[in-house]
Amino acid sequence: MTLPDLHLLVGSYTATGGGNATGISVVTSGGAAPVASTVAVLDDPSFLAVSGDRVYAVSETSDGGVHAFRMSGSSLEHLWDAPAGGDAPCHIRVDPSGALVVTNYVSGTVTAVSLEAAESYASSVAASDGIAADTGAGTGGPGAGPAAGADGGAAGHGVAGRGAGVSAVLPDAAVATELLPDATGPDEDRQEGPHAHQSVATPDGTVLVADLGGDALHEFRVEADAVSVSIEPVRVHHVAPGAGPRHMAWHEGDLVVAGELDGRVHRLRRDESGSFRTIADTAVFDGPVGTSLLSHIEVDERGLVTVAVRGRDQIVVLDAADGGLRVVGSASCGGVWPRHFARVPGYLLVANQMSDAIAVLPVGDDGVPGEAVGQIAVGSPACIVPLEQH
Repeated sequence: MTLPDLHLLVGSYTATGGGNATGISVVTSGGAAPVASTVAVLDDPSFLAVSGDRVYAVSETSDGGVHAFRMSGSSLEHLWDAPAGGDAPCHIRVDPSGALVVTNYVSGTVTAVSLEAAESYASSVAASDGIAADTGAGTGGPGAGPAAGADGGAAGHGVAGRGAGVSAVLPDAAVATELLPDATGPDEDRQEGPHAHQSVATPDGTVLVADLGGDALHEFRVEADAVSVSIEPVRVHHVAPGAGPRHMAWHEGDLVVAGELDGRVHRLRRDESGSFRTIADTAVFDGPVGTSLLSHIEVDERGLVTVAVRGRDQIVVLDAADGGLRVVGSASCGGVWPRHFARVPGYLLVANQMSDAIAVLPVGDDGVPGEAVGQIAVGSPACIVPLEQH
């Protein structure tokens, strides 16, 4: 079977986090076999967000960081850095408020970065340094030229001034951080305190943050302008004890949540008081949970829910029709430890972290993937972002 044409950005774990990558990778095919090459060298860029020609990455380390790049073709130019506001940032997202929202797993904090303030500040630094920020022209200093990546590809600009980008560190007013309320759950090993895992925007103009440690969804109002950013707590929504909410997705106004720790998918709906209540939930596999941990979840336009299960190395598909949740079927993820996945027409691309590869799975009419038709070698992949083909 011929593989689809692909243009992807891939976030991975590097040696700092026990992984085998060297930074952010780009995957291109164009009719040939897909090949990955390193385009930005930084520690543990485990999650990425793309908006226009901007690419944002976390560095999932202790005292983690956020890094911004300009994308041109398959190249990345480093622009600016910001503190993540906590330890082990594991998710990043561009919010409709104009802020970049970052969740920090270990410290249980959520951070917002004003993108308008960041761009303005980076541009002013570029102008004062004589850098043509809009064109990406470099200073000719160390690291201005491409270096060879560990996988043989052309490495892009690194961080902290090693590249030809602006490398501006943002002022304090452009960054705001909120600590989640102290909470625990029944799993003493994993729920000894709050663990912020993912954020999503709500239809009501707020932000929900999944707290795996506290079995809660924290709702915030985020506001950003050209100078500053703010995070205001709105309310806390509790989920089933021991669920360990990890990733979330919307379907017809309902919130669909992957319970990392209980092996179940939960469907929540706002009630008249504004609180989210569970209206349906179901186990995605038979037998004890053990080390079977749910990871990423998405819902397509037909209401088919796709969720990855680490430990069992499966992709499970559920039907969310009629306000419920029903398992349709499951399939092999095509590797080991499916941490994330992304859809392209006709296929599911699965980041199998411990296989050092992305599996290409054809998807049938029922949404259930078939056997892998290809493997793309990428060190410890953790996040896949399909890019528009030009």
